[in-house]
Amino acid sequence: MSAPNIETIVSLAKRRGFVFPASELYGGLGSSWDYGPLGVELANNIKQAWWRWAVYERDDIEGVDSAIIQNRLVWKYSGHEDTFSDPLVDCRECKTRLREDKLDRDAGGRPVCSNCGSTNLTESRAFNLMFRTTVGAASADDDPTALAYLRPETAQGIFINFKNVLDTSRRKLPFGIAQIGKAFRNEVTPGNFIFRTREFEQMEIEYFCRPEDAPRIHQEWIDAYDAFLDSIGIRSENIKHYEQSKAELAHYSDRTVDLLYRFFPEREDEEKQFDELLGIANRTDYDLRVHSKKPEDSEGKRINPDSTEDLSYFDPATNERFYPYCIEPSIGVNRTLLAVMMDAYEERTNDKGETRVMLKLKPELAPIKAAVLPLAKNKPEIVEMAKAIRKDLQRTMRAVYDDTGGIGKLYARQDEIGTPFCVTVDHESLEDNAVTVRHRDTWEQERIAVDALASYLNDRLSK
Repeated sequence: MSAPNIETIVSLAKRRGFVFPASELYGGLGSSWDYGPLGVELANNIKQAWWRWAVYERDDIEGVDSAIIQNRLVWKYSGHEDTFSDPLVDCRECKTRLREDKLDRDAGGRPVCSNCGSTNLTESRAFNLMFRTTVGAASADDDPTALAYLRPETAQGIFINFKNVLDTSRRKLPFGIAQIGKAFRNEVTPGNFIFRTREFEQMEIEYFCRPEDAPRIHQEWIDAYDAFLDSIGIRSENIKHYEQSKAELAHYSDRTVDLLYRFFPEREDEEKQFDELLGIANRTDYDLRVHSKKPEDSEGKRINPDSTEDLSYFDPATNERFYPYCIEPSIGVNRTLLAVMMDAYEERTNDKGETRVMLKLKPELAPIKAAVLPLAKNKPEIVEMAKAIRKDLQRTMRAVYDDTGGIGKLYARQDEIGTPFCVTVDHESLEDNAVTVRHRDTWEQERIAVDALASYLNDRLSK
């Protein structure tokens, strides 16, 4: 089973220290969240798993980490200043501000307020999603030369570094550039926990190729992401592919396929149970062209007179120079974490008839790999041995020591946060130098020698 709704994960996340409301001490800030001790570990493990899969396990991807604040001209020529907007309406009845394209429609096709049900809405108007800021110690808010933006996506930082990476890595097509980083969007209607927030983190690849190879490579990335999601514990029955129609495609896209996850299983309409987890777009050669100094419009004028570089690619094998096409798989850390937690959620009844919550996370993603538990915390010899074992395990894995409850409650707590193994030190351990290892998924227990414990656990954590 998976979580019946997002609210179940919200409760678990705050109770066990995965995610907290940001600025909660001062009443919070809408759709802003802080990651707690377990949440930051889970998020980091997801990012490490993705980076290992995208960069280390391939031989055609390089990594970058570009600046959050870029020259304003990056966003002018990418088109974000003019087109990066959502359709905004206000309800005249309840005064709620709404994103018009996400609203239900009545029988006459009119948008309906999701808060009060009224159709008395204002005309739709474009609302630019970029956060504005100013750069410079003496800059004024109305000084256009000081205007800058917090980046709304990580992709442009890759495109403007295309030549730098190409020249320094000596890559040949096809190859890609990967980046993990924060992005910021002033969403009209954020919400649903960490599903839609104004500050989020992306794991993004821009994969450059010859134009004629782009359709095939685009499909290969779609198939690859199906396999990646399965590898981190997201089941295929909770994934759906959505092919964007021509009317839905971004102006630069030749084809875009969204992979949707069942974030809202409680909804009666199955179509509404799914929402976007990641998108994979064929961006054509749009981005490298608009950031290059040479391309001209139909009147022979340079489309980008401010650029100082040409981002075309010379193929020595064919003696051609052209602008590569780009395939862009983009997935959010926040939504991936939410999907992973929802899919890992399980309830199990023990032999006493008690219902226990478990997070059956993949071992590589689990925030804590092993919890070392003393059976008797009032016995100094047992406590000393347990702490020594934790210290030894910590060299190769995230391990914790816990003596804040009875053994049954400690097991239940570790099950709920997804810890794959509990290591119990008991009176017998002092005599045979062995411990009891309890498996999260089966609740089965094994007796393992302390000397062999680290290799035993590491072997199972890597499977």
